[in-house]
Amino acid sequence: MIDTRPVTVAVVGYGYWGSKHVRVLSGRHDVSVVVVDESEERREAAATHHRGIGTASCLADALDVVDAVILATPPTTHAKLALTALHARKHVLVEKPLATSAADAENLVAQAAESGVTLMTGHTFEYNSAVAKLKEVVSSGTLGRILYIDAARLSLGRYQPDVDVVWDLAPHDISILSHLLDELPSAVSVWKQRNIGDRFADVAYLRMYFERAATHAVVHVSWLDPCKVRRVTVVGDQRMAVYNDLSDNERVRIYDSGVDIRGFDSEGTARTMPVTYRSGDIVSPYLYFQEPLQVQDDHFVDCVRTGARPRTPGERGLDIVRVLEAADAASASGGVEPVRGLVGVPPG
Repeated sequence: MIDTRPVTVAVVGYGYWGSKHVRVLSGRHDVSVVVVDESEERREAAATHHRGIGTASCLADALDVVDAVILATPPTTHAKLALTALHARKHVLVEKPLATSAADAENLVAQAAESGVTLMTGHTFEYNSAVAKLKEVVSSGTLGRILYIDAARLSLGRYQPDVDVVWDLAPHDISILSHLLDELPSAVSVWKQRNIGDRFADVAYLRMYFERAATHAVVHVSWLDPCKVRRVTVVGDQRMAVYNDLSDNERVRIYDSGVDIRGFDSEGTARTMPVTYRSGDIVSPYLYFQEPLQVQDDHFVDCVRTGARPRTPGERGLDIVRVLEAADAASASGGVEPVRGLVGVPPG
């Protein structure tokens, strides 16, 4: 029988993402929210905007009164805070990345299993209906053989104090691409550069190889771009598809476009590349759109109530962290690095 009692959730960190979690959860009649933030100013802002919520200055002060914890704090704090909550047998959702090392992520997965509670990773785009539609298109074979995938996640600003642009932005795209292809990359190379400040790279290109799909993907991430871009382009040998998360009403477009190779002439030569270009209809399938964060947080609450395994469990987060660690190794070596020790949890 499903427990219908109210669920009390501590949202740790009332910043950019934490405030969004509080907004989403405060709209549910069956969820009580406690905002945990060391800043008195932010706690007061949360209480002003969301009547009826509780507040606390540290996680330890909230653990006795909550059932679950959502961590929306800087990535380097994730492992310590999540471990504290898991030791207290609280269900935990951690914003991406799950941790900043595979060793820490492994420890969280093991502790969640020992405590018998849910550990979920906040890979929000796996709860996005446009990404689900794109996965449906890819899986159906409509695009034919996938030749390559190009992803871009660019904007001006939101420099992070404790991780570089790869660890900040690329988890989204690694999550999306592995979700689309039903596998994690087996190898990765990376180019990244620091342009502003003296600590972290703010622009990068990752190249990932997906062995089973026999295809490559390139991910461009930047904190230093004048245009905000959230786009994934999937190029098949029959059709192509573009997912643009910033589009108002056509987030997914399928292009009946491609290139066909003609035969060479009788002498085996040609003045130009012997190809024909095909450009046909552009189709934008209907999407019933719900805010992905709402879908994700609703799913987390359901998992807390029922004990069901989340769609993006801790093991999924661990796998993404392993890819990020391989990217760091590739940056240091200047070559291609294998992604080792993948758990291989099926995406979604």
